[in-house]
Amino acid sequence: MPPAAARCLLLRRVPAGPLAALRGAVSPSRMARRLVAASAGGGGRAPAYGGLLLDAGGTLLQVARPVAETYASIGRRYGVTKPEKRIMEGFKRAFSAPWPKTLRYQGDGRPFWRIVVAEATDCTDDNYFEEVYEHYAHGDAWQLPDGADTTLRELKDAGVKLAVMSNFDTRLRKLLKDLKVSDININLELARFDAIVVSSEVGYEKPAPEIFKIALDQIGVEASKAVHIGDDETADKAGANAVGLECWLWGEDVKTFSDIRGRILNTDDRQ
Repeated sequence: MPPAAARCLLLRRVPAGPLAALRGAVSPSRMARRLVAASAGGGGRAPAYGGLLLDAGGTLLQVARPVAETYASIGRRYGVTKPEKRIMEGFKRAFSAPWPKTLRYQGDGRPFWRIVVAEATDCTDDNYFEEVYEHYAHGDAWQLPDGADTTLRELKDAGVKLAVMSNFDTRLRKLLKDLKVSDININLELARFDAIVVSSEVGYEKPAPEIFKIALDQIGVEASKAVHIGDDETADKAGANAVGLECWLWGEDVKTFSDIRGRILNTDDRQ
């Protein structure tokens, strides 16, 4: 049967009630994509993976401007004169230092971030810290990599289960909403992610196996059928591999969301 005829037959056979419900849940464009996919009858290539776990900071979420520049800009009002190069050195040193407690990010993460900001800038002014902290609590301090939203939409339409799994504090859910990837948007398309797993909420941080298992359980995909993408060799790659989960390092194994799309959907098309 020609593809056009198959689509027409499918549309005639869909009962009015379920179709009306579908219209209320998704946009017309997304509904059309789903109907066309259903009419293909499995003729297309299945995704290479049934699930995708995405790290947040440094992978899905990128800072809108360099951290040292932001720290220095806000800090001028509080007497911060440290050069940006040295601010970044201090930031990296504090961020990577061993943390004496079980979790770096407990609740809102303020105790951890207070130490990082002070070490980076040599400024211990509480008002300065609060201004920096609140700056990163809003979506305009962050941005998605080019093509991220389109790739996530296409993966979801292809049936791939999506999860954000991150070592982060309680600001993460709001940030994802601000960036319009975790809530119903103006086109009535469903949330991009099937699960959002935040270390400060579940009590485990990567590379602990528990946080990977929680994310896989929430999307209902086995480790052997999923892939994780993050930017840290130990927290992301070693942690994922320990539970039998493949990991692609952002910036090395994959450098764009078009790369991710191509590898998961088995296509050489790079949009």
